[in-house]
This record gives sequence, C-alpha cells and structure tokens, in this order.
Amino acid sequence: MRSVTTVRVRFAAPPDVVFDHLADPRRRPEWQSSLRAVEMLDEGAPRLGMRWIDKTSVGAAPTMEITRFERPRAWSESGAWRGITAELDLAFTPDGDGTMVAAEFRLTGTGPWTLPAIGLTRLAPLGIRGDLRRAARSLTGR
Repeated sequence: MRSVTTVRVRFAAPPDVVFDHLADPRRRPEWQSSLRAVEMLDEGAPRLGMRWIDKTSVGAAPTMEITRFERPRAWSESGAWRGITAELDLAFTPDGDGTMVAAEFRLTGTGPWTLPAIGLTRLAPLGIRGDLRRAARSLTGR
C-alpha cells in the first residue's frame, strides 16, 4: 500500500532561513509533535546522506536519512521502521517576503504493517500541517 499526501504552509521568512530550520534533524524535536528526541548517527552539518534515529512518543524508532539536499529549494528524507517506510519531500518557494513550503509525504506498509500504514496515512495531513505551522511559529517567534 502506498499513498501520497501534500500539505502547504507559509513561513514568514526567506527560503534559505526556512530551509536551514527544517533541514536540521537536531532541531526537529522543537517543532515535530511526535518526537521526544533525535539520536544522530552522523555528526556535522546537515547534508545529503546524513542519518539519525527518531525517538517518537509512541515508541517507534525509525532510522532516517536525508535523501535530497538542494539548499534552499528542496529537501527530502526517508525513514524505515519494521514494515513501514515513509518519505517526506519539502519544496521551498519564495512567496512575497516569505516562503511557501510544500510537503509531500508517502507512506508504504507491507505485510501486517499495511493496515497501520493506512491509518497513519489518514492522520498524516493533520500532523504534518500542525508540525509545519509549529515550525513556522518557532522560526519567527510568533
């Protein structure tokens, strides 16, 4: 099972600033509601191929990797945990004095993980939109 979800959120900052804020896995717990912590597997500045483990509030611990890093236009990650894989693509487009971020999310479940993946796919737009709005607020202090 594979499904695609797209969400758009406007940030009141230029694309390079928004990109740097969203592309750094270490900052994710500040704005991603499902995360308790991030365990870095690679050190240094965010870059293509950087890996980490998301420590989620529900106990899942997917291994994540940056799969696209084109500052300040596009950034992608992929993650896998048990029979579920997820991909998130972010596109950054100038929008007046701010940035429109388009997030495309794909989730795949295999075997006994197909039904949980369907449930997560239905909840994903609300979670992604809420997290991006939280990131926009944390970036501007509003």
